[in-house]
Amino acid sequence: MTHVKICGLSTRATVEAAVAAGASHIGFTFFPPSPRNVTPDAALALGRDFAGRVVRVGVFVDPDDELLDRAAPAIDVVQLHGSEPPERLAAVRARLGKPVWRAAGVASREDIRAAIASAGSADRLLFDAKAPRGAPLPGGNGLRFDWRLLAEAAPQRPWGLSGGLDAASVADAVRLTAAPLVDVSSGVEESAGVKSVDKIKAFVAAVRAA
Repeated sequence: MTHVKICGLSTRATVEAAVAAGASHIGFTFFPPSPRNVTPDAALALGRDFAGRVVRVGVFVDPDDELLDRAAPAIDVVQLHGSEPPERLAAVRARLGKPVWRAAGVASREDIRAAIASAGSADRLLFDAKAPRGAPLPGGNGLRFDWRLLAEAAPQRPWGLSGGLDAASVADAVRLTAAPLVDVSSGVEESAGVKSVDKIKAFVAAVRAA
């Protein structure tokens, strides 16, 4: 079964919709430049009632220890989406005692090889479309890469697929890559940072149908 992560949630209604639809993971973004940014206190309030029912993932970009410590009560998993080296991943896991995911931008086979080689102790690799040079956000840009690259790569650890997914495309992505997890953010939005309950439901249904 393919797991589903609905990322960048910021309202009670969309968290409830994701859980009710059957998402296995919900994501909270702790990165002020993002339109999906939430505070640790807000994330705790949004996800507290669903602890144990879904996995709550915190998305960070080169976070300092203070932010990690403040966000820790609200999350079950740390997702690092910046330039963190392998030793930083290990340090974060040791500090918080939580699994750590490594997000990696992909545009070529070499990007996938490099991500696998530098994953260090990451508990999961998340392959996302590489952001354009100079883009303010490392992910959530609605871009996709050639999924056939992943079909050939066969990473030897848990992994997930992100980047440009929506209800219309995710079934093809699952069939082509056999991704054990798919991660969506902009693909279930009405506008940047504004999630749609109906699009969340449609996305999860499309994954299940695949």
